[in-house]
Amino acid sequence: MSQYRVLIDANDEKGLVHKVSSIFYSYDLNILSNSEFVDKESNKFFMRSVVDGDVDKNELIKALDDVLPQTSSIRVIEPKKKNIILMVTKELHALGDILIRHEAGELDANILAVISNYDKLESLVTKFDIPYITISHEGLERAEHESKIIETINKFEELDYIVLAKYMRILTPRFVEEYDGKIINIHHSFLPAFIGANPYKQAYDRGVKIIGATAHFVNNNLDEGPIIAQDVKHIDHAYSWRDMQKLGRDVEKVVLSRALKLALEDRIFVYANRTVIF
Repeated sequence: MSQYRVLIDANDEKGLVHKVSSIFYSYDLNILSNSEFVDKESNKFFMRSVVDGDVDKNELIKALDDVLPQTSSIRVIEPKKKNIILMVTKELHALGDILIRHEAGELDANILAVISNYDKLESLVTKFDIPYITISHEGLERAEHESKIIETINKFEELDYIVLAKYMRILTPRFVEEYDGKIINIHHSFLPAFIGANPYKQAYDRGVKIIGATAHFVNNNLDEGPIIAQDVKHIDHAYSWRDMQKLGRDVEKVVLSRALKLALEDRIFVYANRTVIF
């Protein structure tokens, strides 16, 4: 008996839950969990079901497609470890948190490698028996450097996600297009506020009373990709911007790991630069 995650994105109409449930019943599938949501403004229906039973995956997709509205998106996924690559620069807090969670079995993933433009974090990563690949940017144009990274990444088969665990370089449109929908970033701010460099200094100058972090998919608009997870911490006037930065790092690592876990469990629907998360 196998387990499947069934993800449906369709134009809304009456009776969709009944139609889908009837298909599950006709194939003698047991529903282990089910979540649905309707965005009334866009008339979009989203449903995530976890079922178990014996069924041909392609046959199930066809049966669902026959009863759902045209242009529906249907994904039937067999849960398994996803393959990820981490990209870093010099900061270790987000990377270290993911490595520890992975070692503890909290993340259903295979970390294929850690790629960096510096060798500073190699000693940390090798402690976890994970390949560390340094691709220096020194003396290279951005496009040339990224070409080397792309060439390295594409040597790994069946890549599911690239996680920017504080990779502090702006990606070119070519890189983003190459891995469209697969790049997850952590931004050290509660977006959409304080985008770009040194947001803690920006926040300090503005006199904010909360700081936060945002994990999001990367697109070609800087720090404006679909948001996956966010969190905040309350502060007061006594915090310097460096105090805020230190506290912010704790938020960043938790938010990034939370977002990654949601992606690994196929809980994210992306549409219109927004997300629905079950």
